[in-house]
Amino acid sequence: MAAWRLRGAGTALAASSALAAAAAAASAWPTPVSASDSSPVALEAARQLVARPDARPPPRSAQRAVLAGSTAAEPLDMLVVGGGATGCGVALDAATRGLRVGLVEREDFSSGTSSRSTKLIHGGVRYLEKAVFNLDYGQLKLVFHALKERKQVIENAPHLCHALPCMTPCFNWFEVVYYWFGLKFYDIVAGKRLLHLSRYYSVEESVELFPTLARNDGDRSLRGTVVYYDGQMNDSRLNVGLACTSAVVGAAVLNYAEVVSLIKDESGERVIGARIRDTLSGKEFDTFAKVVVNASGAFCDSVRKMANNNVVPMICPSSGVHIVLPDYYSPEGMGLIVPKTKDGRVVFMLPWLGRTVAGTTDSSTAITMLPEPHEDEIQFILDAICDYLNVQVRRSDVLSAWSGIRPLAMDPSAKNTESISRDHVVFEDYPGLITITGGKWTTYRSMAEDAVNAAIRSGNLQPANGCVTDHLHIVGGYGWDPASFTVLAQNYKRMKKTYGGKVIPGAMDSAVSKHLSHAYGTLAERVATIAQNEGLGKRLAHGYPFLEAEVAYCAHHEYCESAVDFVARRCRLAFLDTDAAGRALPRIIEILASEHKWDKARRKLELQKGIEFLETFKSSKNAQFRDGKHNGQ
Repeated sequence: MAAWRLRGAGTALAASSALAAAAAAASAWPTPVSASDSSPVALEAARQLVARPDARPPPRSAQRAVLAGSTAAEPLDMLVVGGGATGCGVALDAATRGLRVGLVEREDFSSGTSSRSTKLIHGGVRYLEKAVFNLDYGQLKLVFHALKERKQVIENAPHLCHALPCMTPCFNWFEVVYYWFGLKFYDIVAGKRLLHLSRYYSVEESVELFPTLARNDGDRSLRGTVVYYDGQMNDSRLNVGLACTSAVVGAAVLNYAEVVSLIKDESGERVIGARIRDTLSGKEFDTFAKVVVNASGAFCDSVRKMANNNVVPMICPSSGVHIVLPDYYSPEGMGLIVPKTKDGRVVFMLPWLGRTVAGTTDSSTAITMLPEPHEDEIQFILDAICDYLNVQVRRSDVLSAWSGIRPLAMDPSAKNTESISRDHVVFEDYPGLITITGGKWTTYRSMAEDAVNAAIRSGNLQPANGCVTDHLHIVGGYGWDPASFTVLAQNYKRMKKTYGGKVIPGAMDSAVSKHLSHAYGTLAERVATIAQNEGLGKRLAHGYPFLEAEVAYCAHHEYCESAVDFVARRCRLAFLDTDAAGRALPRIIEILASEHKWDKARRKLELQKGIEFLETFKSSKNAQFRDGKHNGQ
């Protein structure tokens, strides 16, 4: 396959150009200043790197060489453990301050909690309610903070994030007044960071906007709805975008690199690095750093125990289960959120990537690499949304179901996980090891800023400038606008290979063009070029806009190292439709095998791992049915 004819001049050239650009940016950063001193010069240097038309992350081999090349005499400034939202945010923040940064992730970027979120970028309506009724200033500060960060996340990744109207049904006039005043207060607190004003809709207007909304809930009649706005995102693609942006600005990021142990100085009193195992090759190497930042989410206690086996656990893991339903459950562009069901829980239905996400649960759980939803949790969600819809809610409609582990910072006095604050904690309980835990997706950027500031103090580091990530777009974000997809639709074709080997042209239709534009931003033309010039224009699954060309692109430019990486975290098909993902696996493996030069044994292993992974997503075809109160199987 003529891959590099389109994707670059070669691995060596891609590595040298990216690393040279990073060095050029570093030379543009001013002399060291305090960690809080933001610099317009530094922001512009980083922006030029990220916005370059030929911006490409260095290949994985080059990143590994940087990490393995560090020594005790010449260590990195910082080594980040964990490639989720927070870890990649830390790497990006530190690299744009002119620090030498490495990041290792034992699985894939966003393979844990960061890909299994609610997909909302929210300011915390529930926190505001608690702040008012409990006179809790700490909760109010959370809301102010989250609303500020919500706006920045949307602005910094405009192709992956957008404002989403959310409808709250009211079944008596007290609820109308209560939610109207509460959400107006939410608008006021947001201030200049407001997305759109909330407003009340009559019953007729509400049903027109949300046709499947029930007019009656048992003996109660709908009195109208209040609609407010929060943000929505494609979480794992945003996470991968952060990793790639970090690499473009000079960080050495490496997935499938597991921390085997921490390295201490001769006195044993300070952490000075880590022993790393490249799980793809099986080889181990040492990476030295002045400070190690533990951003491993739900697994942060296991990293802490590498430094001190007697540490008190800080994580209270909570399970959040979500299900995906067909698009007809909710209209495009309007979500439904019930802040308090009859049993006091929150339930929601949100349109997402052409399907409907419903959830969620909040219960204590064990920490595992691949958490699975229990059937009773799926039934709970189905039963909860059934009360608010006028359509038959069926278990057989569940296209995918997944469980994510929320790494809540444990409060010993809390009686249940719902009362634990979602705020984050940064601490150093062993010299040279900074741990960042808790928090939520919305505030990943400020969490990273706090962690970097703590690391600078711990290691007496000399950054060239303060934090600049509050106004730095990720790769693909600069120059993007909602109409960018028209360039793809008008100028590219999808060349598709038939089973007989013949290449035939196909239209780059609006559905595919919009998908590519939103998934890759201004980099979408690179994917479209591969689809047109290399005959990889076929869709991977019927009814979904994902193209074969994306597999080839992600293999070389987004550190996609396995079939699961692609089907779960690059194109999201596993989360949208588990059965369709299973049908697409063989072709995805075939393309990755061509790009990565896999042998037959590796192909067989990838198929086995892919099937095992998809079995943890409880679609209607890989789960046992049990009768719920909803109608139908």
